[in-house]
Amino acid sequence: MRHNKKFNHLSRKKAHRDALLANMTISLIMHKRIFTTLAKAKALRMYAEPLINRAKEDSTPNRRLVFAHLQNKEAVTELFREVAQKIANRPGGYTRILKTGNRLGDNAKTCFIELVDYNEAMLNDKPAKKGGRTRRSRRGSKPAAEAPATEAPATEAPAAE
Repeated sequence: MRHNKKFNHLSRKKAHRDALLANMTISLIMHKRIFTTLAKAKALRMYAEPLINRAKEDSTPNRRLVFAHLQNKEAVTELFREVAQKIANRPGGYTRILKTGNRLGDNAKTCFIELVDYNEAMLNDKPAKKGGRTRRSRRGSKPAAEAPATEAPATEAPAAE
């Protein structure tokens, strides 16, 4: 039974799973978006978001703790310099998972996971809120014969040739 086991083991032993998640976190920090399976992306979110949250405060203990997980100087430097400035005022939710369909070979659910503040296309394309529409039922609407005609039929002038 799997009582009180709250994370996905991804069919790997602990060392393999930790290495996988660390490598995926490094790739996410360096490239800002990676394509993977849905299960791995959900596991990565649980692994990466606490590390990204540590980058808000640039201190030696925080850098050492993140480096202990990632073991990559370039990724830690990128995280504490570039990424930390963009997420400074965000209270959480640093990653976004968007599903992309199923993979052809094994029909696995695929998606991409990205850092939220780095998708300029989605940040710029905020949909405008639609005006206050009211809900109308069919029962309360007037029949077409009773409704007043708002448009008068337009007469066309003959074309001069």
